[in-house]
Amino acid sequence: MAGVQVGKRIIGADAPVIVGWENIPKVEGGPIKQFVFTWFQPVMLFAAIAFWYYAPNWLAVASTAIAIRLGWTVLLLALEWVNPRHKSWQLTWKEGVTDAFYVGLGMTFIGMVDAYIGDGVILGAVRDAFDWEKFDWFTGLPLLVQAVLISMIFDFGQYWMHRAMHNWHPLWLTHAPHHYITQLNVQKGAVGNPVELFLIGLGIGGLFDFLPRAFLLAGAIGMTVGAYQHINVRFNVPRWWRFIFNTTEHHSVHHSQDYEATRSNYSGTWIIWDRIFGTCVDGEAEVLGMEGGRRMHIGETMVFPFREGWRDGKAWLAKKLGGASNPPAAGLEPAE
Repeated sequence: MAGVQVGKRIIGADAPVIVGWENIPKVEGGPIKQFVFTWFQPVMLFAAIAFWYYAPNWLAVASTAIAIRLGWTVLLLALEWVNPRHKSWQLTWKEGVTDAFYVGLGMTFIGMVDAYIGDGVILGAVRDAFDWEKFDWFTGLPLLVQAVLISMIFDFGQYWMHRAMHNWHPLWLTHAPHHYITQLNVQKGAVGNPVELFLIGLGIGGLFDFLPRAFLLAGAIGMTVGAYQHINVRFNVPRWWRFIFNTTEHHSVHHSQDYEATRSNYSGTWIIWDRIFGTCVDGEAEVLGMEGGRRMHIGETMVFPFREGWRDGKAWLAKKLGGASNPPAAGLEPAE
């Protein structure tokens, strides 16, 4: 496979990757269907912003956000059946039950851990020790500007955490199980080792939760854009949208079986961070996963970073102690 040069990298040399928006398939069907699946994403974003901007205070609360998220998920699951991006990604009962397990894990165990040692606790201590009067200028900004800045600041942290997971081996061991998914569906973002899911949830956007309305607006932006990272729906993405925001197309490239492609498109919401730091690849991939598309079961996902970390640690120790005269025993080499 020859691949396509993007910047200094060759994309698609290891596995099929479509590079360039002009080469990506479009929505098939009549004008109404074309219109709906072209403007669905922008309309939903603007509707969410309008709701959280104008909703009365008694309605603009966290419980409302949870209810909207639930309804939003059901709607997107329905769209996966109405207009699937790839038939090979269609949700099966096995995939659905597995995804539900990880969602439940995130809402229970990981949520409890985060309550004690997560970014909320850390950032709370930072807020208590900082003179926030110096940031009165921020609270004086228009509400929507506050929300956009909070969203971008949070995603900036997400970008660098995600990029670090692909460039520092200990962090990669926690993130690797997520890259064993072989299809994108609405809840696939929850699939992964608990350590990785905890780390990827850390961010500095929580510094601004003393601005409840702006914080909820920022969350609405993240939900109505980030949800499309893992989704099996074909959209005709408007040019301006795909330039600013992360899309299913971008994230499918990140999950492809091509090594160089996986080292791109790290942002969660604002793909412009990738454009700024030179890691954006516009395109699409259908063949996803690792090890030729091997599906990692739940049990292996739970132990993978610890098992591989133990093996790597033993290999490193064997090399240090054994030297050239005592090569490490078979099976002690670090995992790729």
